[in-house]
Amino acid sequence: MLTNKKSEDIVILAVETSCDETSAAVVVNGRHIKSNIISSQVDIHKKFGGVVPEIASRKHVELIMPVISQALDEASIKLEQVDAIAVTYGPGLVGALLVGLSAAKGLAFATGKPLVGIHHIEGHIAANYLENDVLEPPFICLVASGGHSHIVHVSDHHSFRIIGQTRDDAAGEAFDKIARALGLGYPGGPLIDAEARKGDPRAVDFPRVHFNDGTWDFSFSGLKTAVLNYLNGKEQKGEAINIPDVCASFQQAVVDVLVNNTIQAAVDNDVRRIALAGGVASNSQLRSCMKEAADRNSMEMFYPSPVLCTDNAAMIGAAAYYELKRGNVSGLDLNAVPSLKLGTSCG
Repeated sequence: MLTNKKSEDIVILAVETSCDETSAAVVVNGRHIKSNIISSQVDIHKKFGGVVPEIASRKHVELIMPVISQALDEASIKLEQVDAIAVTYGPGLVGALLVGLSAAKGLAFATGKPLVGIHHIEGHIAANYLENDVLEPPFICLVASGGHSHIVHVSDHHSFRIIGQTRDDAAGEAFDKIARALGLGYPGGPLIDAEARKGDPRAVDFPRVHFNDGTWDFSFSGLKTAVLNYLNGKEQKGEAINIPDVCASFQQAVVDVLVNNTIQAAVDNDVRRIALAGGVASNSQLRSCMKEAADRNSMEMFYPSPVLCTDNAAMIGAAAYYELKRGNVSGLDLNAVPSLKLGTSCG
């Protein structure tokens, strides 16, 4: 409830529609969530085995204004009382992004409030601020999702440098493909995580790719192929497939590379804080192994609650607070940029 708003408080209404979640949130001072409404389309896209962009866009059109109204109601605040309107403008599905952008620009125009365009990955990183009051830059953030696998050096609230990234498949994309091959369904990450808890991570020796060129980059296409070849081989021989063991072994191979590269990047950059972000950040094995590695290296580790790892507007509101503080606002000509690079200014 925002009944005790202080004059120095900065209240941001944020909108996120980059993929298949329609979300709006009210965030105060970049740290405190007053509402965070998320309408997911997972059940709609599940039958297709992945997100269908046209269907996602149409659903956003249907939901965007009711979701925004619900976010304001839950926070007990009127639109005129917010200090700024924040919105994701990339990267993401262009049709989906345009729905959120159109709504946010319309609200900004109608109220005369500043518009703050936010990079989707910047939002994921900022999700860590919402539940960890002590977290401040610099830190190393592993951003792992269906579309991204980045190691980001966060030197300030608005300063990001990608120091490691996937050279092919993103980690979440690999989870989805293997889950589909095993007949588990969509989205693959939570389903594989659940099955893996019942399996042996040492049952199958799947490959871990490490580059010797001084980078902290990832590659998951070879691992994905190795798992598919293993499954095909079992099928051709008429042998039973132990799904929990395959899930546990595949998951451990992904986690080992993510953890090793992230920790090594932190060591090499003399950074003592690690953060996780993105949908894969909710993976139980990744959290456990990263925490163990961080402890061994005397590092602090932070990560958001699972609901803040998935796409949500609260993380956009958190990021927008720091952009607004430095005067980085957008014009009403702000457009969707589906392949927006991290670090691009929205001003």
